Amino acid sequence: MVTIGENKLNLSEIERLLLGKELIAIHSSVEERIKKNHDFLSHFSKDKLIYGINTGFGPMAQYRIDEKDQIDLQYNLIRSHSSGVGAVLPELYLKAVMIARLNSLCQACSGIPIEVVSLLKELINNEIYPVIYEHGGVGASGDLVQLAHLALGLIGEGEVSSKNQIRPTAQVFKEYNITPLKVRGREGLAIMNGTSCMTGIGLVNLIQAQKLIDWSVFASCMLNEMVNSYDDHFSLELNQVKRHKGQLEIAASMRTILKDSKLTRNRQEELYKKKVEEYVLEDKVQEYYSLRCVPQILGPIKDTIAYAEEVLINELNSANDNPVVDSVAQNVFHGGNFHGDYVSLEMDKVKIAITKLSMLAERQLNYLMNNKLNGKIPPFANLGKLGLNFGMQGVQFTATSTTAENQALSNPMYVHSIPNNNDNQDIVSMGTNAALLTKKVIENTFEVLSIEMMSILQGIDYLQIEDKLSVKTRKVYQALRAIFPKFEKDLPKYADIKKVKDYLIENKPDTI
Repeated sequence: MVTIGENKLNLSEIERLLLGKELIAIHSSVEERIKKNHDFLSHFSKDKLIYGINTGFGPMAQYRIDEKDQIDLQYNLIRSHSSGVGAVLPELYLKAVMIARLNSLCQACSGIPIEVVSLLKELINNEIYPVIYEHGGVGASGDLVQLAHLALGLIGEGEVSSKNQIRPTAQVFKEYNITPLKVRGREGLAIMNGTSCMTGIGLVNLIQAQKLIDWSVFASCMLNEMVNSYDDHFSLELNQVKRHKGQLEIAASMRTILKDSKLTRNRQEELYKKKVEEYVLEDKVQEYYSLRCVPQILGPIKDTIAYAEEVLINELNSANDNPVVDSVAQNVFHGGNFHGDYVSLEMDKVKIAITKLSMLAERQLNYLMNNKLNGKIPPFANLGKLGLNFGMQGVQFTATSTTAENQALSNPMYVHSIPNNNDNQDIVSMGTNAALLTKKVIENTFEVLSIEMMSILQGIDYLQIEDKLSVKTRKVYQALRAIFPKFEKDLPKYADIKKVKDYLIENKPDTI
């Protein structure tokens, strides 16, 4: 059980909720604050003009709405903005969006009745997720279109995804004996006006991005073992003089992973304590950059993910709709907390960082495929008959193509503002678009890393060095070999890539 309201939700708790199947509880103090906040707004708004209660929305806020029409106004807003198109978000992302919206509303600054958060909690715990489409929001008045679909589900309309089946909301609510939300005040605007869709997607992106870093470190370590690289490029002494936290952490991880490897070499023992007589050395004195500069390449990526986590966790624990109802100050404040620039910028940075990670994997793969570069294994890690068999040649095309797509997708959304809404929204964030493109880049990168890991396994088998691997890399080798057996004869590889990809997504290398 994860309880909302005791402390700020953190990424570890989000991961437990999303992947560990834990349930949500709402702290009693939160319920009390929400009730107090709603009671204050109900009293405060009776004789005042307040946006979104007795006015139209956006550029039509100049129109006052009669009391008899105010409930219809909220339903009209929800239904009219349920206009998303494209692919339906997978359930993992739908759940993350709902958790993000629930936590934001639990800040007790939205003037909503307690029934809203109670219903959100009930749906999440029963794994019932209103259908949300990818395309629609511009991320300025928040994720209006995507969150309208969330609101549409709460009022018992539209469709929900339950057990990976899309069904009419009314039908599923009847099965679970769930009562739809009946709007009493500004619930439509409060649910829709926020950054929870981009934030929810972004949180999943961060969880997956961290896994990619971990897998990339292991792939880099295994590759260093295969070519008997020197160990000083990940030494403490070398990396501590650069003074970047991410670089230091990546180098430390490599040292931990490779501490008992029988394959990496010590430069002092190999070159400094021995007199070198040859003028032309058989082995390179320094490795190619894709092996030697791993801490310097993955370090800034790790730092980027860490800062993005700080920003998105702040957004997750923020009140991000409009207006803000402050029952302590006894006032209602109008502004733009729904604007998604914080999330949009971080998603673009994460997208660029993960694209670079895929480029590292692709270059390491190319090194592995080219026997003229590695000097260790046959072309394309081919364990069959050269010329007759092709080894990993076919899958390299896939990795190269997918990396190229990542590079194209890495153009930023943050600067692609297009005015709309009668120019009321004259500068927008495109935050959900940024988060979705990052999601695509992350999925692509799992594919590239899967192909790299498969090729590394083939190389290890050719060199017959399994028994010399470190304890940690040997466990990874054995776990992946269990789902992708050694091969010599040519067979289709698409199913193997998917199996390895699914394994990398679902597991962390250090927990194998």
